[in-house]
Amino acid sequence: MSEILELKNLSFVYGKGTPFEKRAVSNVSLKINRGELVGIIGHTGSGKSTLAQMLNGLIKPTSGEVLLDGKNIWDEPKKIRSVRFRVGMVFQYPEYQLFEETVYKDIAFGAINKGLSGEELDRAVKNAADFTSLKPELLDKSPFDLSGGEKRRAAIAGVIAMDPEVLILDEPTAGLDPMGREILLSQIVRYHKEKGNTVLLVSHSMEDIARVADRVIVMNSSELVMFDKTSEVFARGDELESIGLRVPQITKIMQSLRLGGISVPDGVLTVDEAVSILSALLKKEGKIW
Repeated sequence: MSEILELKNLSFVYGKGTPFEKRAVSNVSLKINRGELVGIIGHTGSGKSTLAQMLNGLIKPTSGEVLLDGKNIWDEPKKIRSVRFRVGMVFQYPEYQLFEETVYKDIAFGAINKGLSGEELDRAVKNAADFTSLKPELLDKSPFDLSGGEKRRAAIAGVIAMDPEVLILDEPTAGLDPMGREILLSQIVRYHKEKGNTVLLVSHSMEDIARVADRVIVMNSSELVMFDKTSEVFARGDELESIGLRVPQITKIMQSLRLGGISVPDGVLTVDEAVSILSALLKKEGKIW
């Protein structure tokens, strides 16, 4: 699997050289493969959002490099805008950035700036709307007439319409009700599977990350403390809890069952997986469940 992003000794300091100097990211090095879905977790202030914003050139590193397909994105500063079309970023509460007369125009805005027009633009807008389950009749409405969840999906569609090679989503389900969270997360998974593009998902929800991520980046106090397969990261529950994080609730329940002498495997991450394992175990013991 080829690499699409590589970080080399990446650091960022806010207010460098002032009395308010604060190190947000410290000497992070890692590689992200093309087509992966990578989770980024860490408590508030750990550096995860700053790290994400350096990946598409929104913030220039204080030191170190971000390599996109092997090339430092800051080698030619005048071309940094083109990097942002290749590495798309969806911020927290992106619906606050909607501004056009119609949903269609809002979704089309970034794609137009990328150079799309005519049928190509129309196809990009409608495909993006489809990926985020926005009904065609909503495209002619004002974005301000949409529900909160629909606004969020319209804003995300605006980034998807640019067809970025890497899609970064910073807390995309924040503030949504359980149904809205579930719908949006399933749409992100569908997008990733069908497009095959690289997706980076910043989240406070360990359950969401456990369900969808191939690998997980763990940040703490500006430093990279883990980067491994999702099952391996959540198997280190004591370490995660020591830095203010937690394993998914179902993982903790299954660990308790195992400690109680019930033969269940380590590293169970989802409710569906747990149900399958426990059902098989009960059938083996001749019990119906």
